[in-house]
Amino acid sequence: MPVTHTSTDWEAIRVPRFLGLTALDILGSRCGAVVDDPVEMALYWLIPVGAGATWEVATTRVDTEHLTIPVPRRTRGPGPHWRMCPGEDRWLTDADALRAALEDALGPQPSEAGA
Repeated sequence: MPVTHTSTDWEAIRVPRFLGLTALDILGSRCGAVVDDPVEMALYWLIPVGAGATWEVATTRVDTEHLTIPVPRRTRGPGPHWRMCPGEDRWLTDADALRAALEDALGPQPSEAGA
């Protein structure tokens, strides 16, 4: 059974699943642990505490409430499961790398098109 935790050692970035899957491919081996919540149709990346303070990426948000953390090695639903399982050194994703991957996945925004 998954356990709900509040963030103490990380912050979670909620990303719509369609965008998150593309960002996951872009990040490749730079990706830390990722929770897949099929009910919410979202992926959650764990980033260092404080890195979300200035987070502004379209269609994404910092989840400051809670996140259901799946049991280790749970890679299928129903319910939240690991899209990328955490390892001893692979819990957190670098926030700048995640931001860049999401911006690449989103493509040029209308305000950038005329620049």
